[in-house]
Amino acid sequence: MTSAAEPAAPSPGGPLRAALVGELARKTAVSWVRHAGRSYAVWHVWSEDALCVVSGGTEQRFPDVEDGDPVEVVLRSKDDGGRLVTWVGTATFVRPDDEQWEPTTAALVTARLNLPDVATAAEGWARSSTVRRIVPTGVFLEAPGSLSDDAHLAAPQETPATTRGALPRILHRRVLRRPRLS
Repeated sequence: MTSAAEPAAPSPGGPLRAALVGELARKTAVSWVRHAGRSYAVWHVWSEDALCVVSGGTEQRFPDVEDGDPVEVVLRSKDDGGRLVTWVGTATFVRPDDEQWEPTTAALVTARLNLPDVATAAEGWARSSTVRRIVPTGVFLEAPGSLSDDAHLAAPQETPATTRGALPRILHRRVLRRPRLS
């Protein structure tokens, strides 16, 4: 795991920071997950003190994280997109026979937009997707008052997506000179 800032030990403000993480994760629907030097924008739900994510199959891409691996999670402001907090969490798989499966998938189904069939989404995820919970460890890499000045720029990930073809033709062009008013 690489990061610009050194991990800080859990601080006396831990309960306040934990509350901040929970509040930010509830207010935003997208976070950045960093693992093995790559960052991924992921759609998430905050449920039972953990960030819940579904990936694979027809769902979003997610890094190849093993059960119990640490990941960095960057939460941004919904207003201006600025980084607010970066924390370390432990990613664990939620399997259909786990006791966490029902509440986790129920939260994901409730918040997921454009599901083809809400009633069978959890069964589809059990067959072809991976459901994960990312539980905060209490370690913060960046927090209000200690944000790094690094730009955190990264090259876009490769994708098979392309444009559909040439742009449409413009039928009526703008007048290039201003009309005379007198």
